[in-house]
Amino acid sequence: MTTHDDAIRKALGSTPHPEPAGPFASAMAFAWRGMLKVKHVPEQLLDVTITPVMFLLMFTYIFGGAIAGSTQEYLQYILPGTLVMSVLFTTVYSGVALNTDLTRGVVDRIRTLPIWRPSPLVGALLGDSVRYLVAGTVIIVLGLILGFDPEAGVGGVVAALALVVVFAFGLSWVFTTLGLVMRSPNAVMNAGFMAIFPLTFLSNVFVEPDTLPGALEWFVNVNPISILADASRGLMAGDAQASDILISLGVAAALTAVFLPLTTRLYRSH
Repeated sequence: MTTHDDAIRKALGSTPHPEPAGPFASAMAFAWRGMLKVKHVPEQLLDVTITPVMFLLMFTYIFGGAIAGSTQEYLQYILPGTLVMSVLFTTVYSGVALNTDLTRGVVDRIRTLPIWRPSPLVGALLGDSVRYLVAGTVIIVLGLILGFDPEAGVGGVVAALALVVVFAFGLSWVFTTLGLVMRSPNAVMNAGFMAIFPLTFLSNVFVEPDTLPGALEWFVNVNPISILADASRGLMAGDAQASDILISLGVAAALTAVFLPLTTRLYRSH
């Protein structure tokens, strides 16, 4: 028995160790892990499918006539805004998922792996980006069914969706940081929505800001979510302002530059 054990140790000892996974491969592995969660618990997709549909239908058919005079005219205005709102709401769940892994001890096991340290974070957010695409696609398809007419065609719609997803990726880093600071997933969700709700509703997602009081109008005009909504409307209509697109990309880059290192540092310290 001892000879057999020695032979096994000798064989294992002489076998070259596999090379550690590179940053890209390890990040993609964790992105796939996020997708497998959805595969095994498909109920997670409810927040990116049912909720956006409810928002679009309720705001279009309850407020459309009062705000724009007709539901069809209001649909042209609100659909890009609803696209922005629905995708940005979904970013809160990035922090919730990370906090869940933290409280269950999954993070401790992951940190023992010989991988690029930020790969679990980057991979998780890349996987979440698929959820953002699903949420945006659901809104766009429903809008087309209801009669939305993007004058810029398919290219404009795809460009608007891509811009919103890039912005959401940057915003997600804020909530991953929150996920490492708060003590429970419920606390992350509550704090996240307390932050994102006011910023979303104090924007031009639903109404033109020129109908608002002066100070509130100023805030709405400088709100990055308003600028993102304007950029999305412009891309779909074919008259987008380059400044709106650049500001949206700049805000996404700034959020990533600030909160990615912060999240990584907190992740290592837990």
